[in-house]
Amino acid sequence: MGVLSMNGSAPKTLTLGHVTGWGRDLLLLTFLVSAVLIFVLPFIFMLSTALKLPAQLYKVPLEWIPNPPAWHNFVEGWTIRPFSRFATNTLTIAMVAILGDVLSSALVGFGFARLQFPGRDALFYVLLATAMIPIQATIIPVFLIYNGLGWINTFLPLTVPAYFAVRPMYVFLFRQFMLTIPQEYEEAARIDGASPLQVFLRVFLPLSKPAVATVALFSFVYHWNDFFEPLIYLNSLEKKTLVLGLTMLQGQYDEFWHLLMSVAVIIALPCVIVFLLGMRHFVQGVTLTGLKG
Repeated sequence: MGVLSMNGSAPKTLTLGHVTGWGRDLLLLTFLVSAVLIFVLPFIFMLSTALKLPAQLYKVPLEWIPNPPAWHNFVEGWTIRPFSRFATNTLTIAMVAILGDVLSSALVGFGFARLQFPGRDALFYVLLATAMIPIQATIIPVFLIYNGLGWINTFLPLTVPAYFAVRPMYVFLFRQFMLTIPQEYEEAARIDGASPLQVFLRVFLPLSKPAVATVALFSFVYHWNDFFEPLIYLNSLEKKTLVLGLTMLQGQYDEFWHLLMSVAVIIALPCVIVFLLGMRHFVQGVTLTGLKG
């Protein structure tokens, strides 16, 4: 956009560099609000649908604020299927797997960050490369192994692998974070006679709380929302998870979208709450993991 000067000279181009003070802040605020709306709008629509009566679902124009709100949809939707049992299963899997993901990934990350051994860096790059292999590419041999062990229709295939650092991203986060811890802490512990395992447990793990919170958050969201692996390994109704229970409604209650959305809102809330509670540590952990390479 050009602006003609008073002396009749050639028009000057208005760029972002000319926008200062409150104008720049206004542009930034507008961009941030727009970005937030893009991500929040689907959740608002989901919540709005969950609070509607069947007669309000297809009204034109769209009614964003139901009047009156049908709060009983949450109770009705939750009791269509044994979602309380599904929630117990999901929470059990998530808690056991989180503990495994944190402990195993932290230990392996400590080894790559602080221990010296031949081929350490090459092995670390190989580990990172495995992140590019989709789970669908290995699901058949892995399924055969678990079937031979008698683990099908149990929680073991969903929890035991977490104790063997199977998520390269978690190892990467711990390794990068532990590289930022000053060398003096490790040297002081070794002077006191601490073994490498004691250095890890007494020094590095307590100092890695931001990384622990970050990995725990990622692990919780992953296992809470996981659909593919529970679908493969869990067969009986009493062993199913929340996401599987939600998909069971889609084929049988497609005309009751308000009930589907009410269950979806309940399932999504724990992830939102966990993120808000751990947001400070999460941001710190993600920020510090990139300080050293």
